[in-house]
Amino acid sequence: MQLTIIGAGAIGGTIGAHLIRDGHDILLCDADPAHVAAINERGLTITGPVENFTVPARAVLPGDLPASLSRAAIAVKSHHTAAAAELLRGRLDPDGYVVSFQNGLTTAILTAVVGPGRVLVSFVNFGADWLEPGLIMQGNVGTFRVGEPGGGITDRVLELADALPYAQATGNIMGFLWGKEAYGAMLYAGAVSDLSIADSLEDPRWRPLMLATAREVLAQAPVRPESFDGFDPADLEGSLARLVRFNRESAKSHSGIYRDLMVRKRKTEVDDLLRDLKGPLTTYAGELIRAIERGERTCEVANLELLATCERTLRLGQPLNAVVSVFPAPARRPDGPLHGVPVAVKDMIDIAGHPRGNGNPHDMSAAPAASDAAVVTALREAGAEVFAATSLLEYAAGAVHPDVPEARNPFGPGRTAGGSSGGSAALVGAGACDVALGTDTGGSIRIPAHYCGIAGFKPSFGTIDVTGVQPLSPSLDHVGLLGADVAITTRVFAAVTGQGAVARPGPPRLGVDRFRMEHPSLQPAVAAALGAAVDRLGQAFPVADADGSGLTEIAGTFDDILLWEAWQVHRDQVEHHPERYGPETLRLLRTGSTVTEDAYRAALRRREDLLPRAAEAYRDIDVLLTPAAPFTAPATTPPVDTPEGELEGLFTAVFNVTGDPALVLPCGWDGDGLPIGIQLSAPRGADMALLAAATWIEQTLAFGRRAPAVH
Repeated sequence: MQLTIIGAGAIGGTIGAHLIRDGHDILLCDADPAHVAAINERGLTITGPVENFTVPARAVLPGDLPASLSRAAIAVKSHHTAAAAELLRGRLDPDGYVVSFQNGLTTAILTAVVGPGRVLVSFVNFGADWLEPGLIMQGNVGTFRVGEPGGGITDRVLELADALPYAQATGNIMGFLWGKEAYGAMLYAGAVSDLSIADSLEDPRWRPLMLATAREVLAQAPVRPESFDGFDPADLEGSLARLVRFNRESAKSHSGIYRDLMVRKRKTEVDDLLRDLKGPLTTYAGELIRAIERGERTCEVANLELLATCERTLRLGQPLNAVVSVFPAPARRPDGPLHGVPVAVKDMIDIAGHPRGNGNPHDMSAAPAASDAAVVTALREAGAEVFAATSLLEYAAGAVHPDVPEARNPFGPGRTAGGSSGGSAALVGAGACDVALGTDTGGSIRIPAHYCGIAGFKPSFGTIDVTGVQPLSPSLDHVGLLGADVAITTRVFAAVTGQGAVARPGPPRLGVDRFRMEHPSLQPAVAAALGAAVDRLGQAFPVADADGSGLTEIAGTFDDILLWEAWQVHRDQVEHHPERYGPETLRLLRTGSTVTEDAYRAALRRREDLLPRAAEAYRDIDVLLTPAAPFTAPATTPPVDTPEGELEGLFTAVFNVTGDPALVLPCGWDGDGLPIGIQLSAPRGADMALLAAATWIEQTLAFGRRAPAVH
């Protein structure tokens, strides 16, 4: 058989060498002058564990192709298909054809040049690598199929299959290609790391990502995908173990995509991947590869963790209404104390290129933010992956907009995740990510943390810069963190503030505010869990009763401060565009218009006068223990200016008034399997000391983690 192979690299060169050895008339064409010269001078050598041999071969550059070709093969990377096809325009004999030895869906590109009925397709799954001019490593023997793109097995398919090494004819070649598309998408995902193919497929951390990626592609297949070399579309979970064995036995450890990125430093086929396949996971992988191509990233496990986080966000977060947007390949420094840590951000904190949505339909469709909020800049500078925007109650004002679904609870999707930072809490509570940003004006971080079984930290007032954050009540607003545990919360807080760890000389001294811990509003299950937690802590730490009466007095200033300031923030829009608000939020803001400036100024003065009295709660103790909320997660968040809403924030709002740091930790469960939290607070400015004490307390409580209902 006479055949001209355009592209004499890993696949084309290996196939050509086998054909030459079997006596076929093969002309090789390649764009690399050094490779062409080496083949003509020394022959083409195949090395590796399969076999080692050298064949004399003829090779030409594209400009030296003969004017007439009876048969041709295209073995270039898919993104070079159009240029390679142009080499055949007017060159193929009237009864000639071209066969693709490529990955990807290139049939239409070839047909557009050579005409319908003149394209055959092959599926090649043996591993090979171009090592140097004239030398190719064949890593294994894998499935090789040839067929007509429209189906059926013709004489020319049989002739070609008989000549090609390891090849068989098939009547469903496109099914093999779509199977390879699914497998290849997993290889693309793995290639963003520096792991071998086998390692990326075997590690349980990446298993859900790999399976979801393959399913995403198979769902798009217009034909029945075929099995090959351990990959079975009908048994994806079993396929992973079989593919690990297949790749462990190959001398080709890493994919061609990885080699293009990190070894050969050349353009990959990623643009074709993004053109041919639609779906979030393939898009996220493709955008990461583009970022690596641009030199903004390198192949490392951190990229794979980001992809896995995005997969969990789609699988776990979207059903809970927790996610507004996911950002593929976010900008960040290539190193830093948070290198590779995925962080979700409440959608009232500016993320460059994304609208500040505020839980409000009008704002969610507004122009994107021109720059990052200060805290987002700090995260990126620390190397964090700002990968998602999370949902919230409208303007963080404590009510749901009727056109924006409320974030649901990962431990009971019929319940709320809380407000206003419910999306961030739900995402962390579901296990999609380990940490997220929230805001807290009266408990909006700590109450969702209590509902969702995670840590929620409101730092001292002013510790985290609120520039670029939608205000609600500027003298009460805080930016803080929702974390899977105290460790990740501390790590992120230290990175964005520059504060160092605090070394404690011994266990923290704890104080119990009995008035709050025994408050009649507490549900029995909440009271029981808190009592058990205090008993447990009392066995490990010095525990004394604390006087929280000063906190009770100063808490009385909260309403006038919140309502007057919220009205100042929203007054203009309420008066000119009231239709942009949900009814509950609009009612709250209009209530703010009834608070006079005199009442507001009096509340500020009273707060200032009472701060020393409130600080007496910390006399002779390091940490004050109080409830987080009186009840476990209700069906929906009660508006803040209703009796239920006031009750919900009964134990949290006071620390927005004082500006003291406060943190909620999970400490138990109610009878419905909903989490219960305990609140820790410390004097203003003692943030790192509080976090250090919280580490001791978390370990002592030994909270029994449970899988969320959504998993």
